[in-house]
Amino acid sequence: MRTWFIILTVFFIVAQPGAPFRAAAQQPAIPPAPGGRSSASIFKEVAEQVGLKFQHYNGMTGKFYLPEITGSGAALFDFDNDGDLDVFVVQGNVLEPNTQASSTLFPWRGSESPRGRLFRNDLVIAKDGSRTLHFTDVTEKSGIAASAYGMGVAVGDINNDGWPDLYLTNLGHNQMYLNKGDGTFVDVTQKTGTDDPRWSTSASFIDYDRDGWLDLMVLNYADFSVTNSPTCYAATTAKDYCTPRVFKAPGNRLFHNKGDGTFEDVTVSAGVDKDFGHGLGVVTADFDGDGWPDMYIANDGDPNQLWINQKNGTFKNEALLAGAAVNRDGQAEAGMGVDAGDFDGNGTEDIFVTHLMDQTNTLYTNLGKGLFEDRTREAGLGMPGTRFTGFGTLFFDYDNDGWLDLLVANGAVQLLPGLVRKGDPYPLAQPNQIFHNDGQSKFVEVSDQAGAAFQLLEISRGAACGDIDNDGDTDVLITNNNGPVRLFLNQVGNRNHWLGLRLIGKDRGRDMLGAQVEIVIAKNKTLWRRARTDGSYLSANDPRVLVGLGSATHVEAVLVHWPDGAVDEWQDLRIDQYSTLKEGTGSRRK
Repeated sequence: MRTWFIILTVFFIVAQPGAPFRAAAQQPAIPPAPGGRSSASIFKEVAEQVGLKFQHYNGMTGKFYLPEITGSGAALFDFDNDGDLDVFVVQGNVLEPNTQASSTLFPWRGSESPRGRLFRNDLVIAKDGSRTLHFTDVTEKSGIAASAYGMGVAVGDINNDGWPDLYLTNLGHNQMYLNKGDGTFVDVTQKTGTDDPRWSTSASFIDYDRDGWLDLMVLNYADFSVTNSPTCYAATTAKDYCTPRVFKAPGNRLFHNKGDGTFEDVTVSAGVDKDFGHGLGVVTADFDGDGWPDMYIANDGDPNQLWINQKNGTFKNEALLAGAAVNRDGQAEAGMGVDAGDFDGNGTEDIFVTHLMDQTNTLYTNLGKGLFEDRTREAGLGMPGTRFTGFGTLFFDYDNDGWLDLLVANGAVQLLPGLVRKGDPYPLAQPNQIFHNDGQSKFVEVSDQAGAAFQLLEISRGAACGDIDNDGDTDVLITNNNGPVRLFLNQVGNRNHWLGLRLIGKDRGRDMLGAQVEIVIAKNKTLWRRARTDGSYLSANDPRVLVGLGSATHVEAVLVHWPDGAVDEWQDLRIDQYSTLKEGTGSRRK
């Protein structure tokens, strides 16, 4: 979000929030269903229908405070270990504590103060395979008191007891919640030493030193306060939201898990204090293929950072030399959301970053050994990215054809003149986008095939993916700033074959975040995926690995490259179902 000027082009869409949007470009057809059935929309939006009733509140007063337009995220995670994904949604609040909610532009309508909500998934699968999906709000019973001005959420098992824990980032003090395994959580922020009182955004759990304990990377955005917020103006001379660059970048923080229930701040000793940026998105993966996890940070208006693991507890930012700090024109962009995945099937982790509507979202193709090239235009992602402002983004295979597709959650950050003229009280709404991977290193927009609700104009921010109804395809949860949460159930993915994997540790069954999976379908066909919860924007994903197999009816072998460097192999795993692979129980490979 650097200096923003609204560019009116032929691609600019003027519409009211809630109005349908339809892309004009010709789209490839959704793969036909078996038996010749007619194709369906990719998604069906069911949030309110299944009990996910949540309205984000940003507490805006008309003073154009930057945090109003920034939040917030959500998490898909199985907090009760019953085999299905539950949901935590982050909530905002008022920015001026002495301001009554009734004086805000959009008053809070709830019967209690706004807070983050935990929803339990009560999925029922009948003997005939039919599914009944329903969520129950269990926030009160859970013990989670997320009443701060919330931003994001990260998920990871910090004490290796097999129960996923929550880390909540806020405008102000953050919160670490330990899962007790009985449906409740306890605040262990002070005990663990993981607080950060600044404006934190995205966070990621990463075992950077491969000692078996998840460490924590926390991004901080801007040195904002209500009292230090200046008045800013758009190109039209009207008051508008400031860019983050009017505020100092406070620096990020890396916490090392000591394995005794506490963390230590190793930001300086690990070297990640060397470069500053207005951090919004973070994703971790082995970008240079040396077996050690690295960190990529999307900065808003500053060069992005690629922290390469030096295998001795330290990192070096090699983004500039690696070709992943700025775009092909040498420009730092307004990095918001970020994700990584092997979109071109060459076994390396590529990077996709979302930006402002006057920029392109940027695809950095991994050439091997952690060297990248901006291939945005060649991949067909250049012009579509200039039309909207992207936040949450996901690499996922929506049609299970074996190729990772792309989703972008959009919503502007400066007032859109067309909506202002129409009297819209919050004129930032834009449609979301989804792109189909054609298997030839190119993407084609298929947003008009994603269903009517997907094309609504809203102010989308967080995006998380996972198989929420356990039917073998990837669903998507999208949060909307000052709007409702949306749950998009996949309607087409399980027409193709698939393989679902949960990767757990050898001791108490922790999800092994960072594990890489090598799926050998045939001698000339291998897919690479990784277990993760991070990526996107302010959100956390399903830690399971869901691999689309297309028409393949057999997988020759699955090799899991565990975070500590060990490799286990399994053969003849059954497809079209989920399997749990425990570290050390496969055939050990050298």
